[in-house]
Amino acid sequence: MYFVATVLAILSGLFYAASHHEIGSLGVTMCQYGSSFCANPLIVLVGAALAAVWGAFVSVR
Repeated sequence: MYFVATVLAILSGLFYAASHHEIGSLGVTMCQYGSSFCANPLIVLVGAALAAVWGAFVSVR
């Protein structure tokens, strides 16, 4: 679950950069297919936080 949280956090950063036109043609493609995430990358970041909390909750040590 920590892996999923890390991937989602990275994707949140990429969507943020794409919405500010900082990563070129990749950003245009990302915003074309994921326009709601480009408009509000906080959605993906909240998903990453929930995945991290869930991973901590179910981890057995």
